[in-house]
Amino acid sequence: MKRQYRVVVAKPGLDGHDRGAKTITRALRDHGFEVIYTGLHQTPEQIAETVLQEDADAIGLSLLSGAHLTLFPRVVEELDERGLDDALVFGGGVIPDADVRVLKEQGIAEIFQPGASLKAISRWLESELDERTD
Repeated sequence: MKRQYRVVVAKPGLDGHDRGAKTITRALRDHGFEVIYTGLHQTPEQIAETVLQEDADAIGLSLLSGAHLTLFPRVVEELDERGLDDALVFGGGVIPDADVRVLKEQGIAEIFQPGASLKAISRWLESELDERTD
């Protein structure tokens, strides 16, 4: 890792299941990232403000409620409105393959589905952020 990157992990919307978000938070910290976990029930506006205030390099969104096609793009819009369009946005949850393609077209860099390796996620994030640092 070229430097210690700051990553915000957030749970947008009303989804109350946070085990995955807490698990990825821990895995990213163990890999060497500085991670800010926002907790449950965050609005897209709150998430973007946290990214701004924390000067984060990346945002990991975790969602199991099925509202990913609404909430993930709203987070991207809020980031854009704040001039944070260079922040890397990735997500995870139970997201159908067809929706993964749509989300990527809307600015989400990667979607990790159930069963994704924590090491693979950490390595992917490190590689993507190192590439942007060049």
